[in-house]
Order: sequence, then C-alpha cells, then structure tokens
Amino acid sequence: MTVVNIVGARPQFIKAGPVSKALRQANIDELLVHTGQHYDPIMSQRVMEDIGLREPDINLGVGSGSHAVQTGRMIEGVEGLLRGIEAAAVIVYGDTNSTIASALAATKLHIPTAHVEAGLRSRNRRMPEEINRVVTDHVSEYLFAPTQTAMDNLTAEGLEGRSVLTGDVMFDAIRAVDIDHVPTAQWATGAFYLATIHRAENTDDPDLLGAIVESMSGLNDPVHLLAHPRLASRLAEFGIGSSGSLQIHEPLAYAEMIATLQRSSGLFTDSGGLQKEAFMLRVPCVTLRTETEWPETLEGGWNIVVAPGSALGEVMQRPISENQAKPFGDGRAAVRIVEHLSLALSEL
Repeated sequence: MTVVNIVGARPQFIKAGPVSKALRQANIDELLVHTGQHYDPIMSQRVMEDIGLREPDINLGVGSGSHAVQTGRMIEGVEGLLRGIEAAAVIVYGDTNSTIASALAATKLHIPTAHVEAGLRSRNRRMPEEINRVVTDHVSEYLFAPTQTAMDNLTAEGLEGRSVLTGDVMFDAIRAVDIDHVPTAQWATGAFYLATIHRAENTDDPDLLGAIVESMSGLNDPVHLLAHPRLASRLAEFGIGSSGSLQIHEPLAYAEMIATLQRSSGLFTDSGGLQKEAFMLRVPCVTLRTETEWPETLEGGWNIVVAPGSALGEVMQRPISENQAKPFGDGRAAVRIVEHLSLALSEL
C-alpha cells in the first residue's frame, strides 16, 4: 500500500513532518511529493530540515504564478504522477493551491483523498484559502479535523460521516521542537514584538500596507517584521522600509522561529498557523484581519482580531486569562490520522 503525501508550502512541511514519521512507524510505504509552490530555501528546505521531514521523492517544480496558472500546473503535474503509480490514497494539508489541486487530481482519478486540517471556516469567501479548504473538504473521502469547532463545521455541511476528530498536527510539530536548546534570532534581545504579513489583501494595496507598517513603527518596543518573499517584493515596489520601531528581516527557519516567538512579548500576524503557534506557546497575538478560522485562539484573550491598519498601541495591553485550555489535542494527532487511514484502506 503506497500513500502519496503531498506538500507545497511552508505550513504544509510543518504539518507533514509528524504524519510522515507516523507513516514510517506504521510501515506504510510513502511517496513524498513537493509541488514546488514554495521554493525559497528558508521557506522550504530549512523548514523540512528543522521538522525532520525527509527529502521529497519527487519535486514537481511548479513555482509561482497566478492562482489559475499555478493551480492548473499542479493539477496537471499531480495527475501525471498519479497515473503512473498505484496509490492507495493521497494526503493533502491545509488550504493552499497545492491542497486543492492535489485533491481534485486524485478525486478525478478515483483515488481517495485524506484532508488533514479539515473543517476550518473563516466565512470570508474573498479569501482564496477559504475556497480551497471548502472545496477540498467536499471532494475528499477522509476528513481529519483538528478541533471540535472544525468537526462542528463539517457536521453542519453534511460531512460528519467522513470526519474524524484527531487534534492538530501542528501541536505535534511544536512539541517536537526542543525550544530550550534552539537559539533565537541574533536580534531577539530585550523586549520586542514579532510580526509577519503575507496575505494578498494586506500586501497588494500600497495604502493599506503602508498603514499596517505605520501602525507597527509607532510602538514603544521594537517590532521585527519577517518579510516573506511576497512581502519583500511589495515593500521594495512601494518604497516601504524599516522606520521607527519597525525593523525588517528575512524569514526565520522553523525551529528558530518558534524559539524567537516564545521569547517575544507578542505577535502581529495575518497567518493562520502562527495564530495557533502563539496560542500554544502562550504568547499574546494580534491577528491583522477581519476574521479568523481559529476561534479557539480567542479564548482567554490570547488572540484578538484587529482590522489591518488600526492603531496597535493599546491592544497588547488587554487582559489575558491564564487558563490552560488545550483545544488542539495532546500531540498525537498524526498517529490517530495514520491509524484511521490504515484501517479505512484495509477495509476497501
């Protein structure tokens, strides 16, 4: 039995690490495929090294492009790959173009698709990620939900029979990092905030991006903005650079990022994954969006949703509860996923 494990973007490498390990431990043959959606070394190779994900067997090398162009190339590449092997199932992760392209290609070839991180909903159909995750859930055979909220969303859409509550594989991944023995970024000294911005709605409008940068640059403590390649190109295009409290840096590798995040006073982000990681590490987070697909992170005030460009001086002073809620499971999500998938495939 060969299971095709497909990744393409930084968050997917993180999620796939624990699943790939669990597949090996269960003696299941794995074909690890990289679509090539993220190809910058810090966004791909370094993350895989940190998370213990082995070198992919195949890299489709799709690269950048519009949503239609990139997704189309991926569908073509994944379909060609799957036609040449006998795959028992395809595993996809999250909500990127790699996710929906792989799910569509596999489903049209009647190969069962397993969606890890199923059931997330932001209710914002203007987000490409929302379209990707909804469609992937509805074409996939096995839906692995990270939280009870995700399970409830799937049930409301009539998908309960395909769904299993497993916990979140990102919690598995973060628990595997020996944070106390990982060095933080060299600039991570004193009191500081960490920040990331990458979503098109925040980066493609020069006025909005300028307002976001300005809101960070006026804070008392340094704000270290990690510039994803997309953001870096927009900053250069719009003539925006470090100013005031804001300092711009290249992205960090996964383990260094987790260690630096834990050391920070707080996080400003529009990333879904980092919202969770901040919550897991009990680091206050401000989500620069109008909604979140991770309502669990709002518990106790650890995360707060703030419209991009709003003043940020007071939001980090909000009261936060010290509750120890653990909505993302116990760190064994990957084992549950592989056990359920193995049993389901043995019954086919």
